[in-house]
Amino acid sequence: MITHAIRRALQVALCFAILATFSGASDVSYTVSLDSPEQHLVQVQIILPPGPATRELQFPVWNALYQVRDFAQFVNWVRAKDRAGNSLVIRQANDSRWQLDGAADGAIVEYQVYVDSFGPFGAQLNSHHAFLNLAQVLMYPVDVRNTPLTIGFSHVPSDWHIATPLQPVSGSYSAENYDRLVDSPVEMSAFHDLSFDEAGGHFRVIIDADATDYDSAKIVGNLHKIVAAATSWMNDRPFDTYTFFYHFPRGPAGGGMEHAYSTAIDLNAATIQRSLYPFNSVTSHEFFHLWNVKRIRPQTLEPIDYTRENFTRALWFSEGVTSTAEEIIQLRAGLIEEKQFVARLGEQISELENRPAHLTQSAEESSLDAWLEGVDYYRRPERSISYYNKGELLGFMLDLAIRGASHDRASLRELFQWMNANYAKKGRFFDDSNGVREAAEAVSHADLGWFFTKYVSGREEIPWNDFLRYVGLHAEQLSISIPDPGFIASRNFDGPMSVIAVTPRGDAERAGLQVGDIITAIQGKPASEESNQQLSRLNSGETISIKIRSRGPERELQWKVAARQEISYRVSDVDHITPEQQARRAAWLKGEAETGVPAP
Repeated sequence: MITHAIRRALQVALCFAILATFSGASDVSYTVSLDSPEQHLVQVQIILPPGPATRELQFPVWNALYQVRDFAQFVNWVRAKDRAGNSLVIRQANDSRWQLDGAADGAIVEYQVYVDSFGPFGAQLNSHHAFLNLAQVLMYPVDVRNTPLTIGFSHVPSDWHIATPLQPVSGSYSAENYDRLVDSPVEMSAFHDLSFDEAGGHFRVIIDADATDYDSAKIVGNLHKIVAAATSWMNDRPFDTYTFFYHFPRGPAGGGMEHAYSTAIDLNAATIQRSLYPFNSVTSHEFFHLWNVKRIRPQTLEPIDYTRENFTRALWFSEGVTSTAEEIIQLRAGLIEEKQFVARLGEQISELENRPAHLTQSAEESSLDAWLEGVDYYRRPERSISYYNKGELLGFMLDLAIRGASHDRASLRELFQWMNANYAKKGRFFDDSNGVREAAEAVSHADLGWFFTKYVSGREEIPWNDFLRYVGLHAEQLSISIPDPGFIASRNFDGPMSVIAVTPRGDAERAGLQVGDIITAIQGKPASEESNQQLSRLNSGETISIKIRSRGPERELQWKVAARQEISYRVSDVDHITPEQQARRAAWLKGEAETGVPAP
């Protein structure tokens, strides 16, 4: 008769035997069990190989967003045992780190964690699916963070599939280190699995959505165009396979998260039914992160420190100028035309100029302050600008400055290709804004220090027309009457939409709206990424109806939309545009330098 203790010892021994067979005795092995989808609970087992008697395990405090989210807050319990199944002492060293004793001959650590954060920046398990950003689920042994490891999944429903960019190995998946592991999201569900080949690479398209909510042929067709445009612009393809993860829920959704060999994107189903522009835009942006951020990377973000904020002055370039590239990719792909591009440029200028903080916060300072974006007050127009918004505009202006300085022999394309060759392909990281300046001056053969001093580290007003004139455009300032709902609301990525400002003595305030209220619905529709656009489409005099959640139960408020004057910028042709300006603009819109115009 086999006793319970002997049976447990045999089970533990079997785990170590499997580890040794499939991943080598020195590897760390994870198993993630989807035990309780209805309660959003997963159980994690970590098999540690022999090593120091005392080990430390760290749970990341941040991932995906530049915000400390302290994922250890969702851990219900942690326990440990040795090879024979005997309990080991494991205790918390601080709020996100555990210390394990008696682990010299190896150990098994188990814990339970709650995961119900939806969207591309989160980790979620429910009866419909599991989507995991693994840094939000997995502790890492501090002493072997950089060694190979494997991961497997158990209690996966029989009708679900598993999709991840990780390499499959005998029923599990492998990664060369923890950083690579947690940069590889996992989708488990009855998803739709599509694929295509383009530019010499193989692409997998994983869609978790109702099949009636999207047109797969149009989606794959647009992905072909985006991939072809981006890889040709960079003249590079740093992968053989790549995975696009999409969720199209019928409720609130929006945003994308880049990874080394994949991207995860959430968009509201009704949004993409109206137009594929949001799909094209966010996909172009996240796919270009394959180069800018994932490979062309600022030194200040390396190596990743999972225990605290990672400050950098370069997000204006890493995120903002990726938005510049996003527009160029869509132009090259034929997904937007010049008219749309020019209109959006005017909108972006208007957004920056209507934030008073553009006079008090530089692009570099906005990058440093990214860690404050979860704070409602920080998002107010008088407190901050967006490094996405100003960075995108700086990307276009820097492109024009490089073109002018090089007599159209170089552009933003050459800057990115230079950084790709001199940093990414050599395994080096660039020195924040100084590294971008180095690249710009290398391809233009000119001193561009003035640009970075005035507009990147400095707070000088950007003279839009001094730059735009080079391609025959000018930005005209207009005063327009726009609907004023009487409040400003902001959504913090995957968080709720909250009120950050209310017009004093206005109708919204009289109706009972207060700063800090959570908006759950506007005009009968759930609050989402599109809510601010929805508000902008209201007419003055129209009744606005919103549902809020604050200190009591959800309630509905109504009042009349007012009107206010606002400065807007419209970008259009200069008078008497010259053939040289037209040729430069044609090259600019293609993202290419050569215009055919003879250099002076």
